[in-house]
Amino acid sequence: MTVSNVKHGDDDDDHSVVLVCSHFCDAPWRSFQFSLKIAAMIFTAEQISCVCEVLLQSGCMDRLAGFLLTLPASSSSSPREQESVLKARAAVAFHQGHFLDLYALLESFSFSPLNHPLLQQLWLRAHYMEAERLRGRPLGAVAKYRVRRKFPLPCTIWDGEVTSYCFKEKSRQVLRDWYLQKPYLSTQEKQELAEVTGLTVLQVSNWFKNRRQRDRSIDNSRDRPLGTTGFFSVSPAQFHLRGPGTPTETQP
Repeated sequence: MTVSNVKHGDDDDDHSVVLVCSHFCDAPWRSFQFSLKIAAMIFTAEQISCVCEVLLQSGCMDRLAGFLLTLPASSSSSPREQESVLKARAAVAFHQGHFLDLYALLESFSFSPLNHPLLQQLWLRAHYMEAERLRGRPLGAVAKYRVRRKFPLPCTIWDGEVTSYCFKEKSRQVLRDWYLQKPYLSTQEKQELAEVTGLTVLQVSNWFKNRRQRDRSIDNSRDRPLGTTGFFSVSPAQFHLRGPGTPTETQP
């Protein structure tokens, strides 16, 4: 299977494009470079988007970089297809350590929510790596939180809603309301609540379990004699990777 098997503009060739991507990943480098030149001339914008997605998911970053070099500055007028190319460029910039290019790219285009998780990770990991180079050592959880505060996610890759305890604030409010009415849920109720909040059944179950444990700890501390209750503290290990907002604990 070679690039020449793909006919320009035929909708029936989408599967062929995917096969060509496999050829891009496995072919010898010289053959791959020749295939790139042919592909850039005959692929439609939609097929270029497909190639970018497949090469990105396959982890063929060097070959994805080579493919992007063959494309014109603006290879598509379709926002969706343009977004696939820009996402691929962002991933390549991160892979090559070109973080300034990565930041500029992520801030210049409003990406769809579907791509936010990946692009947020690229943004955060790039800033972490830069901070680690300056410090000369790995970052701890608190140091990572400070980096996130200093370099908040741009609105182009973030929906603007603060995330707390791994969940959206709207989801947490629903969980709290249910908990106040019924701290112990049946399996069916957990499934219903998971559908309402967009969480998994396991996440709902763990949230209720942690909340009950927290309430028991508070009740027990109130029963202790004065002076025997220690400070309620949170260790650095309990902080998790988050978007913009305050440091958050693992408990609800």
